[in-house]
Amino acid sequence: MNPANPADQPIDEPVNNPEESNFGEILQQFELQQTVPVEPQPAEGGVLQGTVAAVNEDSIFVDLGGKSEGVLLKSAFADGVPDIQVGDLIQVSVTGRNAEGTLELSPLKVERPKDWSQLQAAFEEKRNIGGRVVEAVKGGLRVEVAGSRAFMPASRSGTRDAIELAKLVGQEIECRIINLDTVKEDVVVDRRVILEEEAAKAKEAAFLLLAEGTVVKGRVRSVTDFGAFLDLGGVDGLLHVTDMSWHRVGKPADVVKIGDELEVKILKINKNSKKVSLGLKQLIPDPWATAANQFKVGDRVQGTVARLTDFGAFIELAPGVDGLVHVSEMSWAKKVRKPADLLKVGDQVEVAILDFKPADKKIQLSLKQTLGDPFAEAVKKYPVGSIVESPVTSIQAFGAFVDLGDGVDGMIHIGDMVNEKRIDHPKDVVKVGEVVRALVLEVDQDRRRIRLGLKQLQPTKTDDFIAEHQVGETLTARVADVRSNLLKVEVADGVLGECRLAEEKKEAARGNAAKGSSSGGGSVDVSTLTAMLSAKWKEAKGGEPAAKTPATIKVGQVRSFRITNLDAAAKKILLELIG
Repeated sequence: MNPANPADQPIDEPVNNPEESNFGEILQQFELQQTVPVEPQPAEGGVLQGTVAAVNEDSIFVDLGGKSEGVLLKSAFADGVPDIQVGDLIQVSVTGRNAEGTLELSPLKVERPKDWSQLQAAFEEKRNIGGRVVEAVKGGLRVEVAGSRAFMPASRSGTRDAIELAKLVGQEIECRIINLDTVKEDVVVDRRVILEEEAAKAKEAAFLLLAEGTVVKGRVRSVTDFGAFLDLGGVDGLLHVTDMSWHRVGKPADVVKIGDELEVKILKINKNSKKVSLGLKQLIPDPWATAANQFKVGDRVQGTVARLTDFGAFIELAPGVDGLVHVSEMSWAKKVRKPADLLKVGDQVEVAILDFKPADKKIQLSLKQTLGDPFAEAVKKYPVGSIVESPVTSIQAFGAFVDLGDGVDGMIHIGDMVNEKRIDHPKDVVKVGEVVRALVLEVDQDRRRIRLGLKQLQPTKTDDFIAEHQVGETLTARVADVRSNLLKVEVADGVLGECRLAEEKKEAARGNAAKGSSSGGGSVDVSTLTAMLSAKWKEAKGGEPAAKTPATIKVGQVRSFRITNLDAAAKKILLELIG
């Protein structure tokens, strides 16, 4: 090809240069998978490409994408208005906004090399040049620059698809020479690199306009598991799932979708990483700020089960305000192992507020407190001294538990199971499921415990003895213990009675008699003196002492007694020594 005579080469045929075609195809294949840059958003001073939307006598209206439109005055063309039709692609620069807020545009002014030497200089200096797309060829486009036909691979055109590529034919474009072979008269140009640089400049300009705390509009560009990315006009911002709503969000896709136009607040800007954090919930009042006026400890409130965990259930009391019902506060009647055994997400429940810390955004709730305390009812139903008949629910080494109903258990200690003998394990007396009859021995409301006894309702040998004998009966029994003037007497096998001696009265009588005799005055009890003399005479003869005193009664002796009292309630047998 002769640079001075472009007519030497047919316009409608590609340059018949195998090496040129190979270079273009190799470059196109190498970059075919590169992502086409997103067209930059309008920024003042930036260079953009737009589509001619309308043309009138004075102006050209250009669609810049992203719902932005600019106006280009025809008077801005110094060399005359080119032939521009609706649908043409055109490169412009943004100069400002008019009174109506419409972007004001100016035609792109770029150098147009006139000969091969100027092409060489532009290549060496990596300057942008202007050119006109004349045709589409295999693998790309032909661009007329300085009277020469340059090749632009499709991958370096800056277009997304073949339709956009075809629209470039006939358009004035700005490009950069990436290969220049003066010997073979081979020129390859690149438009994409310019668009990328302009997009980067526009992004930087847009980034500098952002400020923390300001409210901006953005379009949802993509949605992930952790949030959504919004296009803020050339700059991406992340709306994290935790900043989408005051209430818990399961999936970001439940709140936003691609293409949504949102008004968001800029929470944080990292100038080094160019990351922007956004918030949606920050545009509405924090529900916890008003929760203190809505709820207080002791209240019973309605709520919805929002989510379940291994340790409890979170109940939504108001949008964005959740409280926790711990697993231990779910039921009086049974031990709940998993909250899911009792509740499911979406259930409407009534709960009581146990603790409320608005500053920490924590509310402790109880489900069982709203159901009534069965232990309080059990205390009324089973007072001390009452008798229960209930099944044994479990057996431990120290005792057995009995079901008193509504989740309330009574405990029978091993020491309260049987009378007059020792057992090794409660299972020797009772078994699980067996209905037992027991006496309520103690109720501890603080520890929520009810103690029961079995042996207290079982007849003893003493009971049997009392039932079989009457007051006034005489019997022969063995002295089991002597303590001062009190005798313990075994009246039957394993049955003890008590006998008190009248030692003090007899000693007092002896003292009185002696005093009366020595004084020579007053009357003397003749019977008392006779008894005293008789006792002395028997002792002198070596016979058995007649006095019935602790000193004369020994353990193991068998003596005669008379029953003076039988107390079945106290299980006591009172005796009188008669011989």
